[in-house]
Amino acid sequence: MAKSRKSRVKGFLLESSSPSFCLRISYLCIFLTLMNSPQQATGCYTPIFAFGDSLTDAGNYLELYPHLIPQEKIPHFFLPPNGDTYFHHPTGRCCDGRLMIDFFAEYFGLPHLPTYFGGKNKSSSRNFEYGVNFAVVGSPVLDISFYEQKGMVYPWPYSMKDQLNWFKDLLPILCRSSSCNELKQRALVIFGPFGANDYNNEYFGGTSREEIRSLVPLVAQGLASAELIEAGMETIMVPGMVPDGCLPQPLSSNRDHPTTTGCIGWLNDLMISHNKMLQKELDQVRNHHPHASIIYADYYNSAMQLYHSAQEYGFNGRTFIACCGGGGPYNYNFTAECGDPLTTSCLDPSIFVNWDGAHFTEAANRWMSKAILEGPYTFPRITTSCISSVACDGSQLHTS
Repeated sequence: MAKSRKSRVKGFLLESSSPSFCLRISYLCIFLTLMNSPQQATGCYTPIFAFGDSLTDAGNYLELYPHLIPQEKIPHFFLPPNGDTYFHHPTGRCCDGRLMIDFFAEYFGLPHLPTYFGGKNKSSSRNFEYGVNFAVVGSPVLDISFYEQKGMVYPWPYSMKDQLNWFKDLLPILCRSSSCNELKQRALVIFGPFGANDYNNEYFGGTSREEIRSLVPLVAQGLASAELIEAGMETIMVPGMVPDGCLPQPLSSNRDHPTTTGCIGWLNDLMISHNKMLQKELDQVRNHHPHASIIYADYYNSAMQLYHSAQEYGFNGRTFIACCGGGGPYNYNFTAECGDPLTTSCLDPSIFVNWDGAHFTEAANRWMSKAILEGPYTFPRITTSCISSVACDGSQLHTS
C-alpha cells in the first residue's frame, strides 16, 4: 500500500537526521562543488532578494524606527530576550534567533542577507553582493491608503508596494558592477509571506468574518503581481500563509474559541482560502510569463505537519503556548509582549514552536526551512542542487 503524504514527510525528516543520510549528502555536496563551474551553476541562487513582513524582517524596521514620527514606546522585539538564542542580542527579528530567510541563505551557502536599510552605503553594490532583505514588520499587501479610506488606523507605515519601490531603486545600482541579465538569471526572489497583516488588522479591529473573507481576492491578486518578472527576475518563490489560527495571539483574543484541533477553525479556513486563491493567481501569472519560474511554497501544510507531530520532532513544549510572553493560558498578553517589562521567557526555546505569540522560534523556523527546501512543499520543486553542507551540521539543524 502506498504511504500517506504524512508518512512520507515524517520519513524524509527522520531519515535526514541520520548519520548515513548526512554522509550521502556530504558526498553529493562535494560532487556538486567539483561539477559546478560558473558555466554549470544554473541551479545556484546568488543573490537572494527577500520581501515580506515580520516573519522575514531581519532589522529594517529597527533602522527605520528612529526616523518615524511620532514615536511610541520602543517595540518589544527590539529588546531582550529577542535574539538571545543565536545572535545573543536583539537584531530587530521577531524571534529568539534566526528566521526562515536566514536558514534559506545558509542552505544555499550564503551569508545572512543584509537589510536594505542596514547597508552602510547603498550607492555601492558591494554591500548587497549576495542579496538584500527588503522585508519590514507590519507590511500589508494592500496599500495603507486602502485602510485609511475605510476609516481604519493602520499601525504600520510601510506596505508591499514600498518594498517593491525600494527594489526598483536599488536595481540600477546592483547592475553597475555586473551583467544585469546574469544577475537576474542567478537571483532567487523570496516574495513573502505576505497577507497576515491585511487580515490581522481587520481581525483584531473587530471586522466581521464576512468582510474579512471579502479581502481574500484583493490580497491574493495584489500578491500575485508580475512587477518583479517585468523587472527581469526569473525565479520567484511565493510562500502561502501559515495557519494563523494556531498562534497564541489570536487564541488569546477571546474573539473565537479553538476547535478540538487546538486552533481557531474559521481563521485557518481563511488562510486555506487565501492560499488556494493565491495559487490560482500564480497560475495566471505563469500563463502570461512562461519564461519565468514561479514557485509556490506551502508554508501552511509544512507548519501543520509540525503542529500535528511536534513531540515527534523534538518540540516537547506546549504546542500552542508562547515561549516568551506576559502570562495567561497561552502566555500571550496584548499589553505585555515579549521583551516588555514583567514578561518572562522559557528556559529552552528549542522545544517550543512559538516564540512570542505571533512568530515562530528559531528551532521551528529551522524545521520549516528544511521541510520547504527538502520536503514536498514547493510547487514546482525548488532547485536545491547547490544546497550547503550546513544541512548535515547537527548544531545548525533541529532533529528529533
